[in-house]
Amino acid sequence: MSTINPFGKELVVVERELCGKPLKLEVNRVGFRTSASVLVTYGETVVLGTAMVGREPASNMDYFPLSVDYEEKMYAAGKISGSRFIKREGRPSDEAILIGRIIDRPIRPLFPKGYRQQVQVVSSVLSMDPNFRPDMVAMIAASTALSLTGTPFDGPIAGLRVTQINGEFKAFATPEELKTNDLDLVVAGKEQAITMVEAGANEVSEETIVEALAWAHKAMQPAIEAQKELVEKIAPEKLEYELILPDEAVQKTVDGWVEGKFGTNLHSPYPERNELINNLRNSFHEDMEAEHGEDYPDLHREYDEAFTRALHEDVRKHIVDSQTRPDGRKLDEIRQLSSEVGVLPRTHGSSIFTRGMTQGLNVVTLAPLSYAQIVDTMEVSDGERRYMHHYNAPGYTVGEVKRLMSAGRREIGHGYLAERAVSAVLPSEEDFPYAIRSVTEIMSQNGSTSMAATCSSVLALLDAGVPLKRPVSGIAMGLMMDGDKPYVLSDIADAEDFAGDMDFKVTGTEKGVTALQMDMKVHGLPVEILAEALAKGKVGRAKILEHMIETIAEPREKLSPYAPRIEKIVINPEKIGAIIGKGGEMINKITSETGAEIDIKDSGLITVAAVDGESIEKALEWIKALTVEPEVGTIYEGTVVTIKDFGAFVNIMPGIDGMVHISQIADHRVEKVEDELKEGQKVKVKLNAIDDKGRLSLSIKDAK
Repeated sequence: MSTINPFGKELVVVERELCGKPLKLEVNRVGFRTSASVLVTYGETVVLGTAMVGREPASNMDYFPLSVDYEEKMYAAGKISGSRFIKREGRPSDEAILIGRIIDRPIRPLFPKGYRQQVQVVSSVLSMDPNFRPDMVAMIAASTALSLTGTPFDGPIAGLRVTQINGEFKAFATPEELKTNDLDLVVAGKEQAITMVEAGANEVSEETIVEALAWAHKAMQPAIEAQKELVEKIAPEKLEYELILPDEAVQKTVDGWVEGKFGTNLHSPYPERNELINNLRNSFHEDMEAEHGEDYPDLHREYDEAFTRALHEDVRKHIVDSQTRPDGRKLDEIRQLSSEVGVLPRTHGSSIFTRGMTQGLNVVTLAPLSYAQIVDTMEVSDGERRYMHHYNAPGYTVGEVKRLMSAGRREIGHGYLAERAVSAVLPSEEDFPYAIRSVTEIMSQNGSTSMAATCSSVLALLDAGVPLKRPVSGIAMGLMMDGDKPYVLSDIADAEDFAGDMDFKVTGTEKGVTALQMDMKVHGLPVEILAEALAKGKVGRAKILEHMIETIAEPREKLSPYAPRIEKIVINPEKIGAIIGKGGEMINKITSETGAEIDIKDSGLITVAAVDGESIEKALEWIKALTVEPEVGTIYEGTVVTIKDFGAFVNIMPGIDGMVHISQIADHRVEKVEDELKEGQKVKVKLNAIDDKGRLSLSIKDAK
């Protein structure tokens, strides 16, 4: 391969060993018109990372217009989409959206406040080694591309997905290893600190998670070193930019106006505090408008941002100086809790969970396993999601007018976090053969709605009679840093979230953690501070769990009368064909004549669902007749199907014949078989033996 690209630029390659495999970063090979592009190769996985930076700042926006996307390409895995009608990649799958969020969250805080250039980062998987997930390679690609643009990105970062196998931590585990072990932990970090954490776990201890964080941060360093070396070789030109921040004179005016009006004057429970702030904000704008006259409409947003900044600083000041929170709570105090179950008469399970002003209504629906969601992505072919958690939060939940739209990245992410929180305690398909859909309708938001979704879903699942192994609770923790001193807050509300340095959500049972999500707003934190947040989060979620158990401690003994009835039977997988029949003829006949719905798994698990027990019993009897295995010593009523000189063949169950030797027809000597038996004759036979070839030896005389 040539070391010079078509435009005369030399290819630049940097390599390192990362977790036992070579990691290669290549620049100037593709993407000639991007702000920066890089090909990242790890094993047989190849990811293209591209970054584009807008020429002019988006001064009309009051937020950083950064978009981070992860693109699945089916061809990367040698696949064509399993959808019958859509073969081209279109809207990203939920899995791709979630990975995009994982890459976005450690990157976004590393830009300076007030940066308004439009930045777009895309990680596209071009080739995928099926032995590990490509998401962390995509994160490295995104970070590398950004680092080469010359933007004020305080990177680079890297990430690892970690599990624990036989007591040892491992990155880039196989999909099978991730499924069969207790920990699935994603850690992103810079050279000196961790910037993002996300995990699903099977009741893992906080101590194990802390150990995994430290291991992962050390193990990712070669990927960070490779990026830094590449940046040194490319030496990208630093781009000029202007931070859109409130004018110092404007901020000084605002600080002077609010002096003596914030602090203890606003320390009231929600929603009283919100009302006080709104009234104060309105008075502020009235005074500023009186001062500036007709020019004020053009200045309104700048003054409003300065007012908000002053409010956030006031929140931080009182937490650091007096450990007093905006609503008067202590640092470890949880807002008032209330909950109830069985609130909707026709649903299969329902609950309302309220914590302060945050409230979630949850509804659970049960259905046969055939209603599980088929997952068709680059990584998974014909996989299924038996448990689905969906999260909705319309504009009215924050007191705003917003168009109703389909679920966005935030809604998908919050729903997935609550789904992971509960997945570890779900019963097996064999014990509870249902597909389960849990929907959280947020009624009101004031911080930590994903944890309200977790708690409300657990209550509704128990109300629906789902036999969870143990109940799960969740809590959102916050952090304020004063120099090197951390102040950890339990059960944060919006005001503390907006003003704080970390948003940390943890769910679990009395035995351990089931899900975890940490987002930093500072440029990374050491493991020791995260360990303190985990320890205090354990205490907080235990208090919430205690409240939940007071509402409902065990699953209902009986399902809702409106839920489908489902019975199960396990058969020899080799008998599945007998139930399906030629071209599906047999199973269609069973369902049409009984009215039952039948779902068959490759393992031999069969579930039968219907609105009434009689239909289920008819279908089960039919299935048993088609699949029952012959047992030695059992007497059957059979039909003579064939007569030979040496004996007769008798059918004892559908598709199964055995031979009655002439010596086993009667107690006396039989000269001719035809003297005793005729084809079509009903006879009782005893199964005396089954030889190593599966042939059945029957006896009429022993059945008398």
